[in-house]
Amino acid sequence: MKNKRLFSIIAATAILLSGCSSISSLARSLADQAEVRAAALTRSDETEAITSVVHAPVAIQPTPTAIPATARARFDEEEAVLINLYERVNRAVVSISVRRNTGSGFIGAGSGSGFVIDTAGHIVTNNHVVDGADRINVIFSDGTYARAELVGADAYSDLALLKVDRSAERLTPVELADSDEVKVGQRVVAIGNPFGLAGTMTLGIVSARGRVLPEPSSSGQGSFSNPDIIQTDAAINPGNSGGPLLDMRGRVIGVNTAIRTNNMAGFGQPVNSGVGFAVPSNTVKRVVRALLEEGRVRYPYLGIQGAFSLAEVGDQFDLPIERGVVVGGVVERGPVARAGLRGSTISRSTGQIIRLGDIILAFNGQPVSNYEELIALLVKNHQPGDRVTLTVWRDGRQLDLTVTLGERPQ
Repeated sequence: MKNKRLFSIIAATAILLSGCSSISSLARSLADQAEVRAAALTRSDETEAITSVVHAPVAIQPTPTAIPATARARFDEEEAVLINLYERVNRAVVSISVRRNTGSGFIGAGSGSGFVIDTAGHIVTNNHVVDGADRINVIFSDGTYARAELVGADAYSDLALLKVDRSAERLTPVELADSDEVKVGQRVVAIGNPFGLAGTMTLGIVSARGRVLPEPSSSGQGSFSNPDIIQTDAAINPGNSGGPLLDMRGRVIGVNTAIRTNNMAGFGQPVNSGVGFAVPSNTVKRVVRALLEEGRVRYPYLGIQGAFSLAEVGDQFDLPIERGVVVGGVVERGPVARAGLRGSTISRSTGQIIRLGDIILAFNGQPVSNYEELIALLVKNHQPGDRVTLTVWRDGRQLDLTVTLGERPQ
């Protein structure tokens, strides 16, 4: 009824206004519309009650975040850690440019990364970055340039030590962590110069520990093992070589040195596939100390040529043991040969063992499951001339052999 009275008022008003010539047309239109609406409401009231639908005003709410506030705060903290880490450590990371003398001038011969380790101007990088260089240039994060001299290099660990003439207050050294404390799954950061893009930081985790990389011998006696390598999925590409792999405190846990990939860039360079390798920081400490003190690194040497895992031969020979390193061959007159260690007889056509040799169960009382563990124990803890005990399994019985370690051929 209220609506009918309202429309009646509107209609009456419109009729009164119709007397005014200037708005008569508008008045008649309003009156007609009001009468039609009033009649419609009257007919509706006679048949059924009208339910009025009132549309409440839409309140504009702030867009909800996909991440709860507590989680967002945690992520903000993690971002702050990464930003702080980069700002502190990037000043210690350098780009390295290598040039060779062709006789008619110097030409570019590659690039890589490195990092400052002390205020005396020493810089660590990979041996393969500077190998064969006639001139080594270092570019710091602030864009300044310095000529570097090669203090020494070690092909077996793929490490090199450089030195620049630069005042201590202009150098920012990094801290070397204890790589034995590194855990699989911990977050890591790589900073370097991939594809010449200086100061690039990437994030990942430690994917594995205890990997072994083969390093060629300059004496032509095949390759030797670089043990205890850290594997990471942090993006490492050409140019990252020699740069630091860091823990979340900004300490160096390794030197980025290699990747394993089948992916190639358009210009034929290998690119990251999530499998990168870094030489552990404890190896860096040992190698740097040796290069500074002696100018070279002396490695202990057993004289074992190749080895098999027990899983590869256990079924073939029905062995009653669960772990050990099957000796493939021994170097004639080498340290283990003089101690009486026996190698296996291997078929040249199939590569399979015809006659089983000794199986190394333990090195100085510490059990070993594979050749990687054996080499890591040897290199990390011993020097040439040390006497060690190999516990071996031979013809169904266990015995100990005493070995005087030799020096790995240069």
